[in-house]
Order: sequence, then structure tokens, then C-alpha cells
Amino acid sequence: MEQPNNPLHGITLKQMVTELQEHYGWGYMGYMVNIRCFTHNPSIKSSLTFLRRTPWARAKVEELYLEMLQNRR
Repeated sequence: MEQPNNPLHGITLKQMVTELQEHYGWGYMGYMVNIRCFTHNPSIKSSLTFLRRTPWARAKVEELYLEMLQNRR
């Protein structure tokens, strides 16, 4: 099933977190989405573990990712 109007279609959570970290850095990500896995000893692995278990935090990360994509254009 194709989702041509969904910019998140085909993007993994790992890809989102990695691109956000490369673009903004952990400090800004922790400021925008105030969660410990971004502010205290951050890593991709700990972030993915937390985000997979916490729907509200994942939604905020997806919003931040969409903002980043929009700003790149």
C-alpha cells in the first residue's frame, strides 16, 4: 500500500533520530523534546529504546523531524 502524501513513510525511527542528531545535536534535541535520553548521557540506542516504549515522545520526535525536513526545503 503506497502512502505518497506521508513524508514519514519508509523512514525508520533509527533514521529519524540519527538525522536529527546529525542536524541539530543532542543539546537542541533535548531542548525541543525534554526527555532524559536526549539530555543525560545521550545515545542512539537509549533513545530508540525509550521512544519505542513511549508514544507521546515518539510523536514529538516525529514532529521535530517533519520540521527539519520542512526547513531543509
